[in-house]
Amino acid sequence: MTFQDILAACGLSSDMLAGGDLAVSTPVDGSIIARLRTHSSGDVETAIDAARTAFGTWRQVPAPRRGELVRLIGEELRADKEKLGALVSLECGKILQEGLGEVQEMIDICDFAVGLSRQLYGLTIASERPGHAMRETWHPMGVCGIITAFNFPVAPWCWNAALALVCGDPIIWKPSEKTPLTALATQKICERALKRFGDAPEGLIQTVIGERQIGEVLTTSKSVAVVSATGSVRMGKAVSVALAQRFGRCILELGGNNAMIVAPTADLEMAIRAIVFSAVGTAGQRCTSLRRLIVHDSIYDQLVARLKTTYDGLPIGNPLEDGVLVGPLIDSDAAAAMDRALEQAKADGGQVHGSGPALQDDYPNAAYARPAIVEMPSQTAIVCEETFAPILYVMKYDTLDGAIALHNAVPQGLSSCIFSTDVRETETFLSSVGSDCGIANVNIGPSGAEIGGAFGGEKDTGGGRESGSDAWKGYMRRQTNTINYSRDLPLAQGITFDI
Repeated sequence: MTFQDILAACGLSSDMLAGGDLAVSTPVDGSIIARLRTHSSGDVETAIDAARTAFGTWRQVPAPRRGELVRLIGEELRADKEKLGALVSLECGKILQEGLGEVQEMIDICDFAVGLSRQLYGLTIASERPGHAMRETWHPMGVCGIITAFNFPVAPWCWNAALALVCGDPIIWKPSEKTPLTALATQKICERALKRFGDAPEGLIQTVIGERQIGEVLTTSKSVAVVSATGSVRMGKAVSVALAQRFGRCILELGGNNAMIVAPTADLEMAIRAIVFSAVGTAGQRCTSLRRLIVHDSIYDQLVARLKTTYDGLPIGNPLEDGVLVGPLIDSDAAAAMDRALEQAKADGGQVHGSGPALQDDYPNAAYARPAIVEMPSQTAIVCEETFAPILYVMKYDTLDGAIALHNAVPQGLSSCIFSTDVRETETFLSSVGSDCGIANVNIGPSGAEIGGAFGGEKDTGGGRESGSDAWKGYMRRQTNTINYSRDLPLAQGITFDI
């Protein structure tokens, strides 16, 4: 399929893609594939007003009925999986298998949310007062703004949207200005589901296109109850400050600088496969990409030699073609950031294997890069930074305590893993004195989280949680109820107040 075929298959007409002020390019070859019309700040305010009106209706719809809408969205996503997956690859550069996998995540979270629509459970609480009952109930929060990043252009939206919708919240999506086409295609999918649903209020699911100032309208508006933002630490700090100033609620998914500890008892065949996928998948542009490899000194030379051989044979190329494992970086700025990081690592004493531009003759306007392995003498400042590129820093350790200390000594706290068959080591890693990340794995890599568990991390990762588990509580407000069904009025704590 040509680029235009992919766009047309997703319902993006030539009229939608031309005549606007936002140039959208594909990292596949660097060419401009659309010029979109963006929304103004006033347009976003209008969208917020429409969502507020929708909230008045949607919060009264029974949750299982709200789940029916999400079920229909999941059905439409199933029907368009191949088309939308190809668009994801075209617009953000990840290989087609990963593009399809991202759409599958959307389908999976819809399935999860449909079941959740009948499980928005509160608590029954024992009262200390006779003739009294206590309970905890959950109610819709309000309009939910969703700000997403380029590297996963659709799945994180759906993690939030599916839960917010069953919880009773209208949604407004502000996608990355680098990947707005997938958002427009998803909006069309939702519109088909809304039409099948029949009686959803206008303004329930909206998408606004623009740059930073559009997101700022969502974060500063008192009419937006929840803002879920995925992106850089810098962006997350700005969002959290804006929400804090008006006591709004934020859900942040920010930086990751994820590590793997490889112990002497590790299954090296499994470890190598996990390392390579986690480090070079999405060209190192996942928030859960493996960036630091901490290897026991007794197996260091053996493991690194195997990795270098594997890296030398990695197929780099057009992400839409079969057999390719490493696609392009999103743009030239990402390639420049990779080059700067490697230069600093060399200055710090690092030994670089791989790296450098790739496929320049075939794609002179794109940013293909060879993944890099960097053997570091220590965890220097550049290793503690998150560089969104396929750079794997490798370091040695001699004791598990030392490895865990090295692992935790970075600002970010998203995902982590250990490869070991020693139960003492693995349980220590998962304990309170082990990994300080929101995700900790054993004998699998740090990337590829399933939607059944809450996704997110600590420290500079922002502390937010999305997707499974009880993350739905972030989109609702908790209410404690006390009911007196007696004929007396005893006071709490045994207080006597006679009048």
